[in-house]
Amino acid sequence: MTEVPMPPSPSLWRRGTAAYAKLLEILLAACVGILVIPVTLQIISRYTPLIPSYIWTEEMARFLFVWTIMIGAMVGIRESQHFEVDVWPDLSRRSEAMVRILARIGVLAMAVVFVWAGLEFTRFAWNRTSELADLPLWMIHVAWPVAGVTWIVFAGEQIFDEMRIVLGAKS
Repeated sequence: MTEVPMPPSPSLWRRGTAAYAKLLEILLAACVGILVIPVTLQIISRYTPLIPSYIWTEEMARFLFVWTIMIGAMVGIRESQHFEVDVWPDLSRRSEAMVRILARIGVLAMAVVFVWAGLEFTRFAWNRTSELADLPLWMIHVAWPVAGVTWIVFAGEQIFDEMRIVLGAKS
């Protein structure tokens, strides 16, 4: 009887990024679920006198909406579903990997802009608060550098995988 070789166990780094991606998916679902509450209250406040229209719902919905978009973009990068369009004809495995590396370098460039400008954006909002809910504005502004760092991690991991294909490593 021959022994079946065990697949290599994922590295600690891969397990960490997989756990982070799972956390992002949970946070994304939570943001969308929670977003329903302030939006519903805002709609009710427009058509009935039950709730004053100037309450915190609009600001809270905006905060959650920004985070929903940013977390969705992070998950999209992880799953290679964001910023990717198939326009090339059928290519060899290595050529496809090279095209994906070029595309991911574009993602990395955008990620660096998000980190660099996002840190300045967050610094600008550090001691400011929102008008109605008096929430610290850095909580919404920090979404940009967090997204940028996350894109760097996920796109970097994917570039590493594609480089293995280009260099001829076995799967």
